[in-house]
Amino acid sequence: MTSTLKETALCALFEQWSGEQAIIIEPLPPSGSYREYFRIKGCSKSAIGVYNEDIRENYAFICFTKHFYSKGLPVPEILGQDVQNNIYLISDLGDITLYARVNELNQDNGFPESLFEIYKKVMEALACFQIIGGCGLDYSCCYPRAAFDKQSMLWDLNYFKYYFLKLAKVPFNEHELEKDFHALSDFLLLADCDFFLYRDFQTRNIMLLDNKLYFIDYQGGRKGALQYDVASLLFQARAAIPNPVRLQLINHYLDAANRITKVSKDRFMEHFYGYVLIRMLQAMGAYGFRGFYEKKEHFLSSIPFVVENVRWILKNICFPVQIPSLIKILEKIENAEELKKYITKKDKPNILQVTINSFSYPKGIPADNSGHGGGYIFDCRALPNPGKYEEYQQLTGKDQKVINYLAKSHEVYTFLINVFAIIDQSIEKYIERDFTSLTVNFGCTGGQHRSVYCAERLAKHIEDKYNVRIMLNHMELFI
Repeated sequence: MTSTLKETALCALFEQWSGEQAIIIEPLPPSGSYREYFRIKGCSKSAIGVYNEDIRENYAFICFTKHFYSKGLPVPEILGQDVQNNIYLISDLGDITLYARVNELNQDNGFPESLFEIYKKVMEALACFQIIGGCGLDYSCCYPRAAFDKQSMLWDLNYFKYYFLKLAKVPFNEHELEKDFHALSDFLLLADCDFFLYRDFQTRNIMLLDNKLYFIDYQGGRKGALQYDVASLLFQARAAIPNPVRLQLINHYLDAANRITKVSKDRFMEHFYGYVLIRMLQAMGAYGFRGFYEKKEHFLSSIPFVVENVRWILKNICFPVQIPSLIKILEKIENAEELKKYITKKDKPNILQVTINSFSYPKGIPADNSGHGGGYIFDCRALPNPGKYEEYQQLTGKDQKVINYLAKSHEVYTFLINVFAIIDQSIEKYIERDFTSLTVNFGCTGGQHRSVYCAERLAKHIEDKYNVRIMLNHMELFI
């Protein structure tokens, strides 16, 4: 389905639900999946529209969401669905993820009390999802498997083998490694596996809205062990949670779980670090596929953090199952030549600065003061011009009325999607090559409406996607 058809279908679904005309539809930054998200706004209501060609995945998400919502769990509401067009509509939970809050509060390599309190609430909610949410859930709607069984585990372990080890050029004995994969999975399945396993329980899938937590992206959920999701959150690579804090949060989680059902702490901990390991290997497979194979910088930049977790595991954990070949592989990962360039980059300051300027062509293109030259100049004068209309003449591209006017234009949407693709390519290569400066200029006639709007949109896109410095200048406006 083309972008225009997607937007038309989503707007029709929004109008059917809200009873309002869809005034704005804007794409949200892409995630690690192939789903496409749009924020749709009317006069007083807003919603998130989702397009996904994977029909079974859509069915799983909608089925789970309706079940969790009926249990009073904090998830978005399904506002509408159009199975024929592979779209559905959910509540708008804003833009603030726990991942963003972690980065905001955890900037000085500490773990402040305010963040600890948030994580405690997350652990309490997780226990409710796994135990209460799992009761009465129709596991037949799970995709691709109804349980995190041996087949699922072997898929994840082979994902790690072929997309991380192979692409990172880490040598291994396939026969011996396969034996360890089977031994590990058999050991993990000795745990109680009769709960809802969220599958991708991490900070990017937890939203913060009006000081409340909401949970998304559980469409890969299935029946499984409690330990997996706890491991997924507490050993998320970039979260960098200190181990004493992890232990406190595990105890808090177990207290919360035991208020719902009986959970043995000793039995839980017997299998916990095995689940940490398999989740870590699955994550490395994802970093290999999305990073080494698809060349997505965010996933490559996560490698140093997961290697630190590997180092901690090797130093501190003795697994109650014999997996000698896998342990040797972890030791090789810790010292792999192919990974050293990524590990080295972690310790460097964030040195790439992206300077974004809006300007007026009659007054001239902004000077490049970086000393490096290059960069981009995008001409916005072919786009619809709100400055031609009296109601917009005293406004700028930062004002909501102008934003609404330009956001409705498919020409503007197409222009920006192409700009984003070009700039993304440069940013990722600049980071890879340790460049320090990239300049992007947007020009229009007055430097007041179209160029300002495009500069603002690009800045937001980059902020959401990359860990770089952004300098935003509007040459014709007083900021």
